[in-house]
Amino acid sequence: MGKVIAVANQKGGVGKSTTAVNLAAYLGSRGFKVLCIDTDAQGNCTTGFGIRKKGLAVTAYDVLVGRAKITDAIVVTEFENVSLVPATADLAGAEVELVKMDDRFRRLKMQVVTVKDNYDYIIIDCPPALGLLTLNGLTACDEILVPMLAEYYALEGLTQLMHTLRLVRTNYNPTLEICGILFTMYDNRLNVSRQVVEEVQKYYPDKVFNTKIPRNVRLSEAPSFGKPVMYYDKGSKGALFYELLGKEILGEELDNKTKWRMRRAMSS
Repeated sequence: MGKVIAVANQKGGVGKSTTAVNLAAYLGSRGFKVLCIDTDAQGNCTTGFGIRKKGLAVTAYDVLVGRAKITDAIVVTEFENVSLVPATADLAGAEVELVKMDDRFRRLKMQVVTVKDNYDYIIIDCPPALGLLTLNGLTACDEILVPMLAEYYALEGLTQLMHTLRLVRTNYNPTLEICGILFTMYDNRLNVSRQVVEEVQKYYPDKVFNTKIPRNVRLSEAPSFGKPVMYYDKGSKGALFYELLGKEILGEELDNKTKWRMRRAMSS
């Protein structure tokens, strides 16, 4: 049975879609069958896999409002072992429609359970808000991965998100766990970055990933080419650090070659 991971943070611009796309691509390259579900009306995850939104017959919107089964919406991407439930701007209307529906917090979960056995990992890219779409993602998942910036304002958002997680555990998903907190666009040279990491580690020990994703031009460029960064520039710093994140999630030790690449990347 596959593990379902929701990538969520109510703050925008923290690298949720970047993380969903590149983690999925790495896991797929390792031979794991991966399904990404784009639940953000911006459709960044969809774009990141090079899927053209125009002309899509079935999307996440149709799945959530009950017009189609999730199997009808799945698109096989050109990237190894990765499939996608795409999203378009239509999904913005789902927030309003879901309010009137029965089991409005469990709409996605009811669909995910029908395909969970077909995949090793299901990764849900949630929108930058704590609305019904994100709550559907948190109800449907086994674990939540929280990308965040190493900035003081981000600490307030993390506190709010953790409060929401407790409410979801109490009411909808009692087995929900934290996969980890991932610092993105990280700059180790800044004192504030290190201080924020220390603060988060103090309140959430053992929940902060050792891997911290640095700012990287190639990582920023890859979505405009419709490719995960490992397919856009395998040798880039962005590709390396998402590989490190994947290895950490898989519980793997780093070999000497990977450690050497990491030290070289961090010094450049």
